[in-house]
Amino acid sequence: MLLTVELLGVEIPDPYFAAIGVGTIVVLLGLSAFFSSSEIAMFAFPSHRLEAVVNEGRGGSKTLQELKSDPHRLLVTILVGNNLVNIAMSSIATGLLGYFLASQSLAVFLATFGITALVLLFGESAPKSYAVDNTESWALRISRPLKYSEIVLWPLVVLFDHLTRIVNKVTGGQAAIEDSYVTRQEIREIIETGEREGVLDEEEREMLQRTLRFNRTIVKEVMTPRLDMTAVPADATVDDAIEICVKNSHERIPVYDGTLDNVRGVAHINELVRSKYYTGHERIDLVDLTEPTLHVPESKNVGELLQEMREERLNMVIVIDEFGTTEGLATIEDLVEEIVGEILEGDEERPIERLSDDVAIVRGEVNIDDVNDALEISLPEGEEFETIAGFIFNRAGRLVEQGETIEYEGLDIRVERVENTRIMKARITGIEAFEPHAVDEPER
Repeated sequence: MLLTVELLGVEIPDPYFAAIGVGTIVVLLGLSAFFSSSEIAMFAFPSHRLEAVVNEGRGGSKTLQELKSDPHRLLVTILVGNNLVNIAMSSIATGLLGYFLASQSLAVFLATFGITALVLLFGESAPKSYAVDNTESWALRISRPLKYSEIVLWPLVVLFDHLTRIVNKVTGGQAAIEDSYVTRQEIREIIETGEREGVLDEEEREMLQRTLRFNRTIVKEVMTPRLDMTAVPADATVDDAIEICVKNSHERIPVYDGTLDNVRGVAHINELVRSKYYTGHERIDLVDLTEPTLHVPESKNVGELLQEMREERLNMVIVIDEFGTTEGLATIEDLVEEIVGEILEGDEERPIERLSDDVAIVRGEVNIDDVNDALEISLPEGEEFETIAGFIFNRAGRLVEQGETIEYEGLDIRVERVENTRIMKARITGIEAFEPHAVDEPER
């Protein structure tokens, strides 16, 4: 005679009762695998692919887009579902073993460790590994079932969604799920890994790194400083302006009235030559051929300036300080070089010349970020200087003379050439043995 157990008012033979219990555990284990893999697939799915799969009309793409539009609610749905099924599994296993075993303590022990092993193997490890390998296809496939789960669990999801937000506010925390899962540092590491794996060459890696740095660069860091500006007074003749442009290989030249602090605009050599030789006018004032330009603060972001120059169709702007004094000028070429690297013309010298693995010659006006990237060192950048010349002056604490050497963490930086008080070139030695130090900075 079969023993029976009463379940919901119905007497069930022991073998059937055991089968129902085991079957229920198997179903719950499957649901645990579903929720675990959902978490990986949903949050590993790249945002840049989401719009693409929606435009392609892939099945489940619109539901996926809807779920990812509220990542906090999505995470709460997955966690609520996963915890419910795991707790239910443990409870059912404990009750099932407690019925068949004489010792309740043994039943609890076996249920705890047995369900833990099953969940780790088949509810966590295996499904998450599958989700990592098949992120896109799995995310699309489970998006609708996950949406149905959100509907079924709606009361609990709403409750815990609200409670977690309150807890975050009380503790002063921020829901990381609502922030980008990719930081600037992670992107840098991906780029470096791409180069090591042969996906990117060195030039591509450098360009991508410069692009990341572009929107954090200000005009002061890329401008041609006042000392290097070539300009003509407003009362100069057109012939004088043409001669200066040709001698200095410039297409455009600033025109000032009195001093460089009062720049009237920019003259283009094409207009100068056209007015001189092809218009038939005997006397043309240089000011009449001068086009107005922008005067921008030295702290302006280069990304914003590039957009503004494109909209205004300008190739050159004047950079001023907080007092309105001319600090230098910036051209479209200066901004583009921040991304593509230095564009050399004619016999122009390279800003950084690598003589050997251990020695390099650097022009004084080169930005410290560029020196660090090119030589794989980590010279610090202060608020009061951005260039290698500024770094040398800051370390020395005074004007330096040609031939002087300063030392920084094993690097010997020798001043190669000085004009007046200005450092034109420096020789850096000890690069090969230098061990760069990590620099903490905000990455998001």
